[in-house]
Amino acid sequence: MKRYIFWGVIGLFLLGSCNNKSADGHQHTTEEHDHAGHDHESEGHDHENEGHENHDHNNEAIAGHSDEIILPPAKAQAAGVETSIIEPGTFHQVIKTSGQVLVAQGDESVAVATVAGIVSFSGKVIEGISINKGTPLIILSSKNMADGDPVQKARIAYEVAKKEYERMKTLVPNKIVSEKDFAQAEQAYENARISYEAVAKNHSANGQVIPSPISGYIKSLLVKEGDYVTVGQPLVSITQNRKLFLRADVSEKYYPSLRTISSANFCTPYNNKVYTLKGLNGRLLSYGKTTGDNGYYIPVTFEFDNKGDIIPGSFVEIFLLSSPMENVIALPHTALTEEQGSFFVYLQLDEEGYKKQLVTLGADNGESVQILSGIKAGDKVVIKGAYQVKLAGATNAIPAHSHEH
Repeated sequence: MKRYIFWGVIGLFLLGSCNNKSADGHQHTTEEHDHAGHDHESEGHDHENEGHENHDHNNEAIAGHSDEIILPPAKAQAAGVETSIIEPGTFHQVIKTSGQVLVAQGDESVAVATVAGIVSFSGKVIEGISINKGTPLIILSSKNMADGDPVQKARIAYEVAKKEYERMKTLVPNKIVSEKDFAQAEQAYENARISYEAVAKNHSANGQVIPSPISGYIKSLLVKEGDYVTVGQPLVSITQNRKLFLRADVSEKYYPSLRTISSANFCTPYNNKVYTLKGLNGRLLSYGKTTGDNGYYIPVTFEFDNKGDIIPGSFVEIFLLSSPMENVIALPHTALTEEQGSFFVYLQLDEEGYKKQLVTLGADNGESVQILSGIKAGDKVVIKGAYQVKLAGATNAIPAHSHEH
C-alpha cells in the first residue's frame, strides 16, 4: 500500500513539472509574437508617415506653381505683349501740379482794316483753321457810305498830287517856286501814291480784300459779319504756333526745390496723352520769385516746339522733374494693372509662363513710375499687353503637373 502511495506522489510531481514547462514555453512564444507584432505596426506606421510626406511634397509642388499663367508665344504676340528685362537707372524726383499751355510771344500777327467799311467774311473763315500768307480773310465794302468809295477817293487824291508835283517840277529850274514848296509837293505826291497803291492792290468789285499777313492758324476773330470798322481796326488774329509756353503753377511750399527743376512732362485732358519737354526740344525759361495773382502759387515757365497736336490755351496736368535719383527701378504705366487699390505687374517665367506680382509704387512722372518693392534687377516684366496677360490668368491658370519645366 505504501508502495502505491509513493508512486502516486512521484507521478503528481512529474505532472506539475510538465505543466510549468508548457506555461513557460507559451509565455515566451507570446512575448516573441508581441514583439514581432509591435515592430510590424511600427513599420506600418512609418510607411503611412512616408506616404503622408510624399503627399505633402506633391501639394507643395502644386501650390508653388498654381498661380502660373500660361500664354503661348503666338497668342502673346497677337495680343501685343512685350517684355523687358529690368535694369536700374536714373529717375527724377517729381513735383506734381497743374498749369496751362500758352502761345509764345512773337508768333502772332493781326490783320487790320486798310479802309473803313462793312465786314463780310471771304469764304470759310473760322477759328483754328490753317491758312497761308495772302489768303483772303475779309472783304470791306464801302458802297452807299456817306464818305464814298475809299479806293476812288485815294485814286483822285493820288492823281491831284501827281499833277501838282509835275507842275512844280517844271517851275523849280526857273525859281518860280521855292525848293521848299517843291519838296512839300513831292512828299504829298509820294504819300498819295503809297496810299492809293495800298488800297488798289487788294480791291475787287465787292470791296476791299483784307488778306492774311502770315501763314499759320486763325487764333481769334475780332469782328463779326456786318460790323462797321474804321481804318486801322484789328480784324483777325493769326498765330504760327512755332513755339508754345508751358506755365506750371507751383505751390509755395516747393519754393526751396525750384532751383532743382530741370524739365517737365505734361498730360493733355482731350487725348490723355503724355508729352515730354525733352522730346519737344523744351527748355526752362524762368521761375517766379513771388506768388502770382492766382493765390499761393509760383509760376514756372517752359518753352517748347509745337508739333501740331497741342492746343494752345488748354489746361494740363504737369509733372516737374527735379533732383535725379540713381539706381532706381522704374516701369512705364502700361506695365501696371490695378485691383482694389493695389498695383500688380506680370513677370515672364519662361517662354509661355507668367506670374502676377504685387508691387509698391513711388514717384510718378506721368510716363513712368518708380517701383519701391516687388521686383528686382534682372526680372523680365511685361511692359505692354499686361491687361491681356491678366485676362489669360482669369481664364486658363493651370496647376503645375500639366506644365513641364
